[in-house]
Amino acid sequence: MTDAYVSRETPTREDDDPPLAMEALRAVQILNPSGEITMPRPDHTRIMCVANQKGGVGKTTTTVNLAVGLALHGNRVLVVDLDPQGNASTGLNVPHHAGIPDVYDCLIDNVPLSDVAQAVEGIPNLWCVPATIDLAGAEIELVSVVARESRLSRAIAAHPGTFDYVFIDCPPSLGLLTVNALVAAQEVLIPIQCEYYALEGLNQLINNINLVRQHLNPTLDVSTILLTMYDRRTRLADAVEQDVRNHFGDKVLRAVIPRNVRVSEAPSYGQSVMTYDPGSRGATSYFEAAQEIAERGVKGGKA
Repeated sequence: MTDAYVSRETPTREDDDPPLAMEALRAVQILNPSGEITMPRPDHTRIMCVANQKGGVGKTTTTVNLAVGLALHGNRVLVVDLDPQGNASTGLNVPHHAGIPDVYDCLIDNVPLSDVAQAVEGIPNLWCVPATIDLAGAEIELVSVVARESRLSRAIAAHPGTFDYVFIDCPPSLGLLTVNALVAAQEVLIPIQCEYYALEGLNQLINNINLVRQHLNPTLDVSTILLTMYDRRTRLADAVEQDVRNHFGDKVLRAVIPRNVRVSEAPSYGQSVMTYDPGSRGATSYFEAAQEIAERGVKGGKA
């Protein structure tokens, strides 16, 4: 009877991750070594910009894990790292130190995207255009460039390869880099943290998206909202979820990303949570989100 009482302060393994047998089953499903499990492929390239000017909401984590999830299940995916911090490049273990050709060269010097994209090691069907610290200056340099808002759009359009998905990871600001992403994309995916200030600042983002739609990209659509960092032990997370679902309706994915230690640890190993701990709740949730995005894309042409 020694185990009859466990303090609530001590989270048990079950609190964070599913039982072992189920975990092993999910891991096989997520890693898909046989290639048998496939997610539907869209009939045209879906270019999705992952944006939220609030930092720390899980933009890069979402970009990396959705990209890996879709690539492991039969989709051809390109990740464009548009954040000068280069975190998406780190998470995919793609070299991005100074001197490596990167997205800056495409935006400023018209270097073809195909010369800069690198295949992601260990993940077939996945490529990444890295960001180096050079990109920090691009915001200023772009100001005087002709057609500055559509540089990325033209670079993607000129790529000779065909992709099912292009994910653009935006910096946490609403400057020219984010505008380039919004002009290049057809869809915006907004990760929203299940925290008190989650919806604050979202109006500003939606206003900017509307401005881009009016003046530069009339087909742009906020197609997908993903709730991240959900802590099921708090009432606040429930309240935020209800607010977001009431406000955005069907745009909100059913899959919700929990707060999960494995998700936070994975980037320090240069991995997505999909490959770092494929049986964890974090990996399972991102797998479900990727599946939902893929299914929505086939049903309606857009999510």
